[in-house]
Amino acid sequence: MISGNVENDTANAEPVVVRLDSSALNEAKSILYKAYRHEPTFHYLFEHQRAGYDQRVRATVRELISLYFELDQDAIGLMLGDTLVAVAFLGDPELRLNLAQQFSWRIRMMLTAGFSATRRYIDYHEQIRARLPEQGTHQLPLMGVHPKYQNRGYGRILLEAVERLCEDNPRGQGLVLDTGNSRYLQFYESLGFRNLGEVEMGELREYILYRDVSTPLEAATK
Repeated sequence: MISGNVENDTANAEPVVVRLDSSALNEAKSILYKAYRHEPTFHYLFEHQRAGYDQRVRATVRELISLYFELDQDAIGLMLGDTLVAVAFLGDPELRLNLAQQFSWRIRMMLTAGFSATRRYIDYHEQIRARLPEQGTHQLPLMGVHPKYQNRGYGRILLEAVERLCEDNPRGQGLVLDTGNSRYLQFYESLGFRNLGEVEMGELREYILYRDVSTPLEAATK
């Protein structure tokens, strides 16, 4: 069981990667909500100019986390002392999740985020799925660092832990993630990710990125 409070003094703590279970749902939800609510992709999908935007983001993050726990997918976090500061959820290569077929998830989403937000998110997810490689690939649908702890290298530490999980799974040959933030695009490319394609959402472009996990991250960044 994970517990923590972002107000704790973590100045002298060393980051430790831990496995997460459903008891960490509330903390993971808080971190991802704060990490995503200002992201261009979420602004577009959940219509940030329309009333109720924060509620739609909270509901979507909560239901996605709940779904990945229900499907028994890998979830890891980064702890500083007793404080959970970053989380990542990793989809198994054989999952190739189709949200349109997740009936219970769709119902919960429509009741909490609304019909329009649910439809927009499913459409976005389907466009991403259509561009995935044919061979088995891990997907990284959710990863975030609490804003208070960003720009300290914790994102890279968490991504290295994600890649170790990928390397330990012989069913997957690579890791796929997507971003609509050009600032993150440069970071991922510096770690050896390459662009598989783009999804256009209004004036926004969502980049789908891939890295062969058979190549160690240290070698990819040289």
